[in-house]
Amino acid sequence: MKSGFCTLWGRPNTGKSTLLNALLGRKHVITSPRPQTTRHRIAGVLHGPDEEYQIVFLDTPGIHEPQHKLGETLVKNAKSALDDIECVVFVADATETPHDDDRLAIEGLKRVKAPVVLALNKIDAARDLEGVRGAFKKLRAFDAVVEISALESRGLDELKREIVARFPDGEPYFPPEMSGDRSSEFHVEELIREQALLQLRAEIPHAVAVAVEQMAPRPNDRFYVEAVIYVERDSQKKIVIGENGARIKEIGQKARVEIENWLGKKVYLEVRVKVRDKWRDDDLWLSRFGISERG
Repeated sequence: MKSGFCTLWGRPNTGKSTLLNALLGRKHVITSPRPQTTRHRIAGVLHGPDEEYQIVFLDTPGIHEPQHKLGETLVKNAKSALDDIECVVFVADATETPHDDDRLAIEGLKRVKAPVVLALNKIDAARDLEGVRGAFKKLRAFDAVVEISALESRGLDELKREIVARFPDGEPYFPPEMSGDRSSEFHVEELIREQALLQLRAEIPHAVAVAVEQMAPRPNDRFYVEAVIYVERDSQKKIVIGENGARIKEIGQKARVEIENWLGKKVYLEVRVKVRDKWRDDDLWLSRFGISERG
């Protein structure tokens, strides 16, 4: 069996999380059009057919110039995924020539000894694929280049082959029944935050954090979940709640459907909104929200 760790790397909004879900063939991490949707280093395990291989993908926050402690923590979380790995997939947007953040992400790989595969994503929307490919290849030497569309699941088999080809023979890191390294509570928090990201506008999504305060089984194979959406200002709280509670109700209803799909059980979800002033610049609250990674 071939087995190893593969980090998905790149600037925000290149489709790393969408790619992970497509590679795994299931929804494992949340996605949204908002930059910096991913805040954690999240493992997703792909078990190959007939135990041919096991790929442990590490989804990471997008590399960018931080504007507050939250941003600094996200970049730190991403960099922590570059240790003790067998391969890096640098995910680039094939519809655009390299940004400053692309160059920053490439700079972050200078000391990485693992092979780096360039995955040119969004080829379904690319207009000058050869030009973009050439622009990225001028920034560094890649061990392979694969053109993909995570949205349309194109090029994924080739990408998996390139990754596995760089893995050593070894034992699996996760048993067959395990799909990742995060708790059910973590995924519930993320699914609620995903709906907040999709429903809210402007800068408010970046000020949102979610904490599950209670999660317990109930009779008739149901789950009770009590969660809090945190924002930084009273004005943001009013927007999250919406007129007559309409927006928080919509967030809760759509999140409940996603949570039920994840857990495979009926869920009673109660969501409240609280203000925690300037939490994005508070180390204590970054830790309490689980954003400051362990280790």
